[in-house]
Parts: sequence; C-alpha cells; structure tokens
Amino acid sequence: MNNPPAFPSGNEVTLNDWVSSGHSGMTLRDYFAAKAMQGLIAADAHDGGCVKCGDKYIAPLAYEMADDMLIAREA
Repeated sequence: MNNPPAFPSGNEVTLNDWVSSGHSGMTLRDYFAAKAMQGLIAADAHDGGCVKCGDKYIAPLAYEMADDMLIAREA
C-alpha cells in the first residue's frame, strides 16, 4: 500500500525560535484517518452515541477507512 507524506516540505520552516530544514509531514494514511474520524465522531454524536468510546471503536474504524482510501487510490 502506497502511503506517501501528506504535506511534505523541503523548504526551511521557521516558527518563532524553532527552525526546521524540512519535514515529510504526516502520512497520507494519518490524514485520511483524521478526516474519517472527524466524520465518525460527528455522526456518532448526532445519533446520541458515546464519543468517549473513540479509542475502542472510532479510531480503529477511521484507520480501516483510511486503508480503504489508500487502496482505492491505487486502482
């Protein structure tokens, strides 16, 4: 499965006193999972569900969805 960086930067980045000579950013899988988790939590809260169960249900499901999105990109 191809999981490239989501927001790579080869440029020097400066933020206040912090300086980086470049970074790969988060992975595309993590980015997809974060977006999926946002929707899952919103839907769960809308249905009166328990958003506290995110670490046992929502987070793993978000990564399953992210994996499916990465596979779909290869098709």
